Amino acid sequence: MSLASMTGFARAQGVAGAYGWAWELKSVNAKGLDLRLRLPPGWDAIEAVLRASAQRMLVRGTVSATLDVIRNGAAPSVRVNEEMLAAILDSFRSIAKKVDAQPPSLDGILGLRGVIEVVEAEENVEERREAEEAAVKGFDQALGELVAARRREGEALARMLGERMGTIAKLVAAAEASPARQPEAIRARLAEQVKALLATGEKLDPDRLHQEAVMLAAKADVREEIDRLAAHVEAAREMIAKGGAVGRKLDFLAQEFNREANTLCAKANDVALTAIGLELKTVIDQFREQVQNLE
Repeated sequence: MSLASMTGFARAQGVAGAYGWAWELKSVNAKGLDLRLRLPPGWDAIEAVLRASAQRMLVRGTVSATLDVIRNGAAPSVRVNEEMLAAILDSFRSIAKKVDAQPPSLDGILGLRGVIEVVEAEENVEERREAEEAAVKGFDQALGELVAARRREGEALARMLGERMGTIAKLVAAAEASPARQPEAIRARLAEQVKALLATGEKLDPDRLHQEAVMLAAKADVREEIDRLAAHVEAAREMIAKGGAVGRKLDFLAQEFNREANTLCAKANDVALTAIGLELKTVIDQFREQVQNLE
């Protein structure tokens, strides 16, 4: 199973009897699945079916789905609201007795709101049901294209994430081979620190001095951090290869990467090792930014 991005776009359109329909789907990042439907008035009956389809095919992402429907071949009828017209004419006659003015024109009367009504032709129940079924199938078609687009984007992300893992693995190997980690280098740094303590002229307890030396040696050892980083690289590579909805797991793993890199930088007593740790942090940040686009 391949990785899938949470970003994508798809369209689908068609005709069912007198109805023409068109779907437009857009998907962006989100913590969970959020389907935002925009349906024409009176088409709410298909919403539950649409949501079930989306939940069956998607795991995460904010998906905006808009349905446009045009009804063809059903000309609306125009009628005069007789009650409204009679009330308006009565008002005109009453006003004419009080005010000397020109009588209203026909086009002026008909232009008044509510006098002329445009009434849509009544829908055929069977045709409407067929149109709704076609719109639902069209949504599934658009959803399939959206899933395909997200997978194509996911394949590109998988390649980039693989490159990031390769870079992190090289940096971990460089930290492993750093001269600053060699016992001789650590011993030399400890000797300098002990010498500096003795130079203060204060009387130091040999046992306490030994304990401090052990603690300094432990703090200078980044063996554990290097081992954990190497293990995280293997785990990330396995998740990327396996695919599926692993975005959250990889995001958590990126946090673990960052924690180990921070500790390595804190323990490093050497400029070269610190530089490796800082470069690790940069690549890990890039990795996490890309991971947050995954489903």
